Amino acid sequence: MLHESQPELFGFQCVPKDEEVVVDRPHYLSQSKKDVAFYERELTKAFAEGRRVLRPDGIGAIVFASKTTASWEAILKAVVDAGWIITGSWPIDTEMEARVAAQGQARLASSVHLVCRPRENPDGSVRTDEIGDWRDVLQALPIRIHEWMPRLAEEGVVGADAIFACLGPALEIFSRYSRVEKASGETVTLKEYLECVWAAVAKEALTIIFPDADTIGFEEDARLTAMWLWTLTGGKADAANGENAEDADADDESEGSAKKSKTTGFVLEYDAARKIAQGLGAHLEDLTSLVEVSGDQARLLPVGERARHLFGKEEGQVTPARKKKIPQLDLFKMLEQADESGTTFGETKVERHGETVLDRIHQSMILFAAGRSEALKRFLVEDGAGRDQRFWRLAQALSALYPSSTEEKRWVDGVLARKKGLGF
Repeated sequence: MLHESQPELFGFQCVPKDEEVVVDRPHYLSQSKKDVAFYERELTKAFAEGRRVLRPDGIGAIVFASKTTASWEAILKAVVDAGWIITGSWPIDTEMEARVAAQGQARLASSVHLVCRPRENPDGSVRTDEIGDWRDVLQALPIRIHEWMPRLAEEGVVGADAIFACLGPALEIFSRYSRVEKASGETVTLKEYLECVWAAVAKEALTIIFPDADTIGFEEDARLTAMWLWTLTGGKADAANGENAEDADADDESEGSAKKSKTTGFVLEYDAARKIAQGLGAHLEDLTSLVEVSGDQARLLPVGERARHLFGKEEGQVTPARKKKIPQLDLFKMLEQADESGTTFGETKVERHGETVLDRIHQSMILFAAGRSEALKRFLVEDGAGRDQRFWRLAQALSALYPSSTEEKRWVDGVLARKKGLGF
């Protein structure tokens, strides 16, 4: 028996925790010193030992799944620092799509398998003299992502899975060198490189979302919304309902967070949302009417919650007296309050037109939802919102991206159904 040959492994009733490689979150009852620095340091030691016992021409595989960019950055840094070259990454389905933890979240449907090779000389020593040029790395990155992401899409790997599955091919360019330097001699950190990876992935994903359209023609709010929904749903019509997005970290022991109340909208981890936005040339702090940031989460607002912004009082007018807050304010009450505040968009005319294509689509969706068909017709035909071809291209893309069980899906389809009848 094993306990007879290795008695030291079975000397305790419980598994020893002292050397467990985890991050213990601060707690008044805990004296643990296991912070992120400890986690990265011990992971690096573990991966270095794995590389040491492997032949120089051998292959290693690391299985990992997390929706947080911080977790990915920690493990990838440990892998690279331990002397590995990451040569590929493949997602393998391991999670139930219908589980409560995935509702409305950018949860991985799979675990990503990182394929690695030792960055070693034939004698087993780590190569330390290969220095990469930052310009060459940046030039090769978008080419590699362009080769890889369509391949993943053909295999049905989209959304959050596709984003993290692209890390392997992207990191092969970086991790093949002992270090990468800029022209000034400054060493490029893995964190800085990963920012560029996120940007390249976001831009390539847009070409999948809008295969026949020039994405440069869309404003930043449209690009961000499309990429946000694609990250959550991957364009699957039967994806989780974002209207009842529950914080899934409550059921994820690896994240270790407490259960939180339900929220509406489409939720991403804040850091992931920030990096996606930056990759698309947008900044979350400039899009407060579209995205709400709370703690470590960012929420793409439901269209109904944007009614006051889209149809509310113009700036510079007298602000009406504060009204009593209505719990769970629904779309139609929002429209009534917008009317009462001095801006009308009744059955004949919409006085305030959205500044961007996305704003105008959301306005038309709200008019459809409110049953104001005459106002919708005038808005699209006489006011010219429907004469912009970007309007219909973006509406079609949103129809494919919104989960089928959401109000947004029904509303945008209702607007699209009027296209032919209105002569567009």
